[in-house]
Amino acid sequence: MAYLDSWAEDGMDWDEWMSEVEAARAAFARLINASPDEVAISTSVSAATASLASALDLAGNRRRVVVSAAEFPTVGHVWLAHAKYGMEVDWVPVENGIIAPEAYASVIDERTRLVSACHGYYQNGYKQNIRHLAKTAHRQGAWLYVDAYQTLGTCPVDVKALGIDALSSGTLKFLMGTPGIAFLYVRAGLLERMAPAVTGWFGRRKPFSFRADALDWHATARRFDTGTPPILNAYLARAGMSIIEDVGPTQIDAWTTHLSRRLVEGGPARGLKLHGTTDVTRKAPTTAFVCPGDSHVVEVALRKRGIIASARGPVIRLAPHFYNTLAEMDVALDALAELFAGSR
Repeated sequence: MAYLDSWAEDGMDWDEWMSEVEAARAAFARLINASPDEVAISTSVSAATASLASALDLAGNRRRVVVSAAEFPTVGHVWLAHAKYGMEVDWVPVENGIIAPEAYASVIDERTRLVSACHGYYQNGYKQNIRHLAKTAHRQGAWLYVDAYQTLGTCPVDVKALGIDALSSGTLKFLMGTPGIAFLYVRAGLLERMAPAVTGWFGRRKPFSFRADALDWHATARRFDTGTPPILNAYLARAGMSIIEDVGPTQIDAWTTHLSRRLVEGGPARGLKLHGTTDVTRKAPTTAFVCPGDSHVVEVALRKRGIIASARGPVIRLAPHFYNTLAEMDVALDALAELFAGSR
């Protein structure tokens, strides 16, 4: 409503809009224990990853990027697309729905520029040990980039304590926002070494000077900003993050872990095959079950019953949040069991 009121009353109020964009930037920074000067605003994790990739110096021997096979496809696509600039991509495999933390050590070496790893596996919610992974990368002089889309808003994430060098997330999932906006954190100590080729007028020191002939990088992570920011989405993103901030990621983590336990135990009890770990302390709220038929057909059937789930390849994901109840977990599991039995 605030944006619509501004649009109706003032038409184009850049000062008001930019104030809201900066408030969203600050809200995201608080969420991950960063400074607003370490946070850029983008339109998607795809765009944020591309901006980061375009800023990496591939001169010399450090031109390798180590990527986990659990990444959401868009992240892998960005790294692969940069092979034409000399980037070398190596993969850490997923086995039985998880990635063993020690699997990275044999792939990361002195040629690695960056390790790209999701915090939570999009397909089944498996959560990686980011602190351990950061230490493994840093031992070889590599940086760690984390896609936190599948976890942020459901557990505390402290980029300083975890040793994360760069992190991105959108707000559509657990941050209770919309598509069309994402944030990119880049550790302050790295910023002066970064000159992203994916850029735009808001990446400049003074965007409203309207200089087309000067590529002056902003001193902060705003150098990763590109074109006109997603203003309406910033209003919505801040509103969603304020709810998460009010409830508290620690409290959300405790309750969603309780809900996960109900799903992990209740699914197999109904004959459902779990995909991924049974350890609820090593997963996001997302729980996946292997679908014996067409997972998209099951997703549509669930939606007709008022149950929102996601088909992801061979699985159906259930991803409860802090407002869900144990009784709702039982209803969803009962419906899955019935639909799976009908699709065999």
